[in-house]
Amino acid sequence: MPKDLVARLDDKLRAKRESFDKIPMVDIAPLLDGSDKQRVAKEIRWALSNTGFMYVKNHGVPQDFVDSVFDVSRRFFDLPMSQKMAMHISKSDVALRGYIEPFGENTDPGKTKDLKECFDLGPERSMLEGPFFGPNQWPSSLPECRELAYGYHQKMVGLAKKLLQGIALSLDLSESYFENLMQNPISIQRLLHYPPQSGYISEDIIGIGAHTDYGNLTILAQDDVGGLQVMNRDGDWVQGTPIRGTFIINIGDLIQRLTNDTYLANIHRVVNTSGRERYSIPFFIDGDFDAIVAPLASCVTDSNPRRYKPVTCGEYKLERFEAIFAHLAKA
Repeated sequence: MPKDLVARLDDKLRAKRESFDKIPMVDIAPLLDGSDKQRVAKEIRWALSNTGFMYVKNHGVPQDFVDSVFDVSRRFFDLPMSQKMAMHISKSDVALRGYIEPFGENTDPGKTKDLKECFDLGPERSMLEGPFFGPNQWPSSLPECRELAYGYHQKMVGLAKKLLQGIALSLDLSESYFENLMQNPISIQRLLHYPPQSGYISEDIIGIGAHTDYGNLTILAQDDVGGLQVMNRDGDWVQGTPIRGTFIINIGDLIQRLTNDTYLANIHRVVNTSGRERYSIPFFIDGDFDAIVAPLASCVTDSNPRRYKPVTCGEYKLERFEAIFAHLAKA
């Protein structure tokens, strides 16, 4: 996390970024059905160059199914704390699967404590294989959670791969560019619950502190409460207002590195001042653990010299998580 988050927007590329007062909407139907992939790619390029975020509509995931996952998420977080703590993420070692209690994960630990609780799952494995890959933990008292949450994960994997085809086309790459980097990709499906806050609220305690996502791509489903805020180029916070039937998409650090800062992994946070419980369902997908991410040659120019050294996807992500979770802290 940069010491000054606004510095991400205050670089040599800043003059090329347009300011925004709302997150753009992209209709991805022509990408999914193949009728006009290039038009969608052009809209994706503007969104990711300037905001790092976009709404997508006509994405092919039935709203009734999304609603059912929200319902089971609410019932999961209503379980007794003792049942949730029995599935604590520390029990999964480096697989990083399970429950995270309020203040158990802090995305901007130098400034903010995160008032949220989480449940994380990923690709099913029968045993611990290494970082990000191992058995999921499931609540025995809520058997439908496994079917719905994991079914949602699988749908998101498919949608994410389609969106990455669009991102590849937006960079004038082959639409299959990301496939070779995603034979066994890291993915995290998260259920989130934010208690409401009232009275005077400072940055010391909010839903999620200001941060950028670590990997390639995030697909976010929101309930109708709101609270997501995204920073624009002027350093102002723009609301990511819930729009039913859409997802919010944003890119993470690895795509910013891949594009040599042409695309923006933008700063965002959550502040729940609604007076209501807030629930969201973010899905994160990256490359394979050993996939190498380095700036594309087409994104390195005399005016925009190479800014990043090559990194592997898994090592970069694991290092970020080691700064968050006590059970991963190196002795």
